[in-house]
Amino acid sequence: MRVVAGLLLLLLGLCGSGAQGEAGGLGEVAEINQNPDPKHPAEESTQQSTKQTYPDVWTELRALRDMVVEQQVHMELLQRENSVQATELVSLESRLTSSESKTRDLEKENADLQTRLSSSESELLISKSRIDQLERENTVQATELTSLGSRLTATESKTSDLEKENADLQTRLSSSESELLISKSRIDQLETENAVQATELTSLGSRLTATESKTSDLEKENADLQTRLSSSESELLISKSRIDQLERENAEKPKVAFYTALTDAGNLGPYNTAITLKYSKVFTNIGKAYNPSTGFFTAPVKGVYNLQFTVFGYHVGYTGVQVYKNNQRIMYNSEKSSENYVPEYFTKSLVLELTAGDEIHLVLPSGDSIYDDRDNFSTFSGSLLFTL
Repeated sequence: MRVVAGLLLLLLGLCGSGAQGEAGGLGEVAEINQNPDPKHPAEESTQQSTKQTYPDVWTELRALRDMVVEQQVHMELLQRENSVQATELVSLESRLTSSESKTRDLEKENADLQTRLSSSESELLISKSRIDQLERENTVQATELTSLGSRLTATESKTSDLEKENADLQTRLSSSESELLISKSRIDQLETENAVQATELTSLGSRLTATESKTSDLEKENADLQTRLSSSESELLISKSRIDQLERENAEKPKVAFYTALTDAGNLGPYNTAITLKYSKVFTNIGKAYNPSTGFFTAPVKGVYNLQFTVFGYHVGYTGVQVYKNNQRIMYNSEKSSENYVPEYFTKSLVLELTAGDEIHLVLPSGDSIYDDRDNFSTFSGSLLFTL
């Protein structure tokens, strides 16, 4: 910067002196032109050389001035760039300081990581060695495990057999323990008596002998009871077999049961002629022995049957029902009501021996009426009690 300033000052001085010289030269030229006196030829040549020199210097000075101006402009640009670069340099120095600090921290951290890495690699080598050892041990253990599995299977099979045998032994042991508890109870009692009655040792010895004898007799008796128990168990098995057979026979026997109601229409009758009552609402009809289309119950097998009917009346007059077996009337029941809407009803049961094909039906006599609706007041039911 100082060198540039010096050059500028020098150029400015030269420019000033050149300007004065140019002015003086011009004056002298004017004066020479105005002075018509002749000069010596040497002076004239000197003056001519001087005149030729001045324009060259001025030209160089102008060129130098232009260069100085360019240098000034360039210098200003450089100053601006230097100012920007100085700002960037400060920022870069700050970032460099931060980076150096961070680098130092990273170097420390890397040193710690290197230490930990070395430790981890050492532990990893130890772990790999331990893993190899464990894999070898696992291979040996797998072989042993296979062998143990085979032995375990055989042992489990044998254990299962032993468990069954132990169950039998447990049953026998329970019986023996019961007898042993009785014997122990008796022995404890004898020992207590022996401790209290030491003076009666001889007598107790005799009693103990008698007790042992009695125990022997009880053992014999238990053996007899065991024999009887075995016989009873055999008979029980025979009885169970017989019961199973009877249950199968009972299962094969026909099952007959029905339960019906008359109608939802309300009052039926009185009519001029008797009519067969057809109980159309069937709730139960096991064995399909009752036919709601005809009102007939047909016995499917020979046996004893229980039959029951309920008759309900709701109007003035007679309410009655006749029971027919095949074409023979076997029962007639009726009730008389003297007022309308005063209920009259009765229920009857029959136990009949019927052969296969016998028919039972109910008849409403002429002049009688019967009532039924959705509440099922008038019903007819029956079932097979047993076959013959």
